[in-house]
Amino acid sequence: MKIKKITLLIISVLVLAYAGFKIIKKVNLNSNYEIGQPLDSLNGVKVYYNGGVDHVLDRNVTKDNYNLGLKYQCVEFVKRYYYEYYNHKMPDAYGHAKDFFDPKIKDGELNPKRNLVQYTNPSKGKPEVGDLLIFSGSLLNRFGHVAIVSFVSENEIELIQQNPGPFSSSREVFGMKTQEGNYKINNERILGWLRKE
Repeated sequence: MKIKKITLLIISVLVLAYAGFKIIKKVNLNSNYEIGQPLDSLNGVKVYYNGGVDHVLDRNVTKDNYNLGLKYQCVEFVKRYYYEYYNHKMPDAYGHAKDFFDPKIKDGELNPKRNLVQYTNPSKGKPEVGDLLIFSGSLLNRFGHVAIVSFVSENEIELIQQNPGPFSSSREVFGMKTQEGNYKINNERILGWLRKE
């Protein structure tokens, strides 16, 4: 009987902790910023503050009815950037961040859902400024993440991102190395990158 009570107590605590975690991911914990406030930009396309990573306002749709995504999630920024800067519309206008990468497509081949060339991590093709960088899902974020490469050197890349979390930066740097003729970004969650060619 005592074991049942302890088990029930543990389950109750876990359920409450999970519910609390889900709520916290939707609220703005950083009073220094307001949701929708511009934080950064790349080539004139702004990055907006989103508060908690699960916070969603509404869907951002262009005047010609192209779906950019949910304000101000990571997907909305990269699709808005590609639409405004490259005049690029993806054939598949929906999907989570991790879905931008198709594991069935070989390195350097066209990803038809995005109409972009896909590179794997590692790849024979070096990342370039403007590439979309795709991250796998994780325990705390099952939808993955997508950002844009904003700087490349011989041994590192910088990315610009929207919705990294209420206290995280819109810019992040990762090391990069060459191994056996391939470029490898030093982050195990990076699936690869997509490029408009």
